[in-house]
Amino acid sequence: MEVISLIFGIFGFLAWLEIPSLKKRIDDLLRDMSRTQGTSYHMDRTALVQATRSYIGKKVNIDLKEDHGDVDIINYGNMKYGTITILDTDGDWMLICVENKKKKVTKMIRMDSIEGISVLAE
Repeated sequence: MEVISLIFGIFGFLAWLEIPSLKKRIDDLLRDMSRTQGTSYHMDRTALVQATRSYIGKKVNIDLKEDHGDVDIINYGNMKYGTITILDTDGDWMLICVENKKKKVTKMIRMDSIEGISVLAE
């Protein structure tokens, strides 16, 4: 019985030690969420095209559909590692600039592959 209470005590102590790191992760997530002005998730394609036209020249986060993953957008297109800027858009394609500390890449992505866009606060 004493061994079981000792094991639970050790697990409780280890969980207590993780509280500061969890609080830091929650604070980081809240800070990242507060940097976004608004989210533009659209069910309608025309609304998405109009929204992207109004976002030209702005830094955004782009959420792609699951089957349309792009390595640069997924790895470097978030607030922590880099930025994505919309350069131009039309009804079918969007020209973006993915920028991080090491490189700057210009890419074209199809509007059909975009699930949502959120504008970053400047």
